[in-house]
Amino acid sequence: MSPMHCFSLTIEDHIAHLVLRQPDTLNTMGPVFWRELDTALTELHHGNSARVLVISSTGKHFSAGMALDTFAGAIQMDDKSPEGRAAMFDSLTDMQATFTKLEKLRIPVIAAIQGGCIGGAVDMVTACCLRYASAEAFFCIQEINIGMVADVGTLQRLPKLIPLAVVKELAYTGRRMGAEQALQYGLVNAVLPTPEAALAAAMQCAREIASKPPIAIWGTKQAVHYARDHTVDESLSQMGWLQAAIWSNRHVGEAVGAMKAKRSAEFPPLATLTPFQDLG
Repeated sequence: MSPMHCFSLTIEDHIAHLVLRQPDTLNTMGPVFWRELDTALTELHHGNSARVLVISSTGKHFSAGMALDTFAGAIQMDDKSPEGRAAMFDSLTDMQATFTKLEKLRIPVIAAIQGGCIGGAVDMVTACCLRYASAEAFFCIQEINIGMVADVGTLQRLPKLIPLAVVKELAYTGRRMGAEQALQYGLVNAVLPTPEAALAAAMQCAREIASKPPIAIWGTKQAVHYARDHTVDESLSQMGWLQAAIWSNRHVGEAVGAMKAKRSAEFPPLATLTPFQDLG
């Protein structure tokens, strides 16, 4: 992967660690942010060296969301014509697709959140599987405070994570929700005393995930997301096909044998993916 400006990415012991590294600008999300994130997620999805992705940040805030100067330059929000509004729709769809890649990534995604998780950052972390927060962290649907509707996933994903009335309160008022309240409602998995402790907790969880069979983790993520959006009967049917497709006597035997022998289990990685357009 070519050098990145907004992020750093390392892979060690099957754990990918993507770090937002522009604390001087509060890790705001400009065009380069979106481009680099999309590229990083695409490469992680196609590769097989990582079994889990941890996203963390640097500085006072996890991210202050969309860089406001983007709207004055890189993204032309033309509301004067139907053609301009159609282009607005298409641009927005592209941005939504980048965060959706977090949800559709073949491996679990864990966010370690410190300070402010504001606006577009809420869109981002709600597309992750798990969230660990430091004690001073807070969440804010900032868009209503600047005269717009949150549009990159918060209003679609947050109601599946916390009570609808709470979502409405946050979305209508732009109030901040602190880490302890986020824990109470189930948005975060744990609240830790410091950003360093939150990252350590995320990494500990990542190590546990990385020790499991990658194909079983893949299947579990598929099943959980399908069940979230379908009926119980539909999800049970999907589960039957899914289990039949990925069942491995060898994996089960290795997992049980490793437990009995009190050793680390060894499992094959997921297959690498080659985009169809790159074949031949």
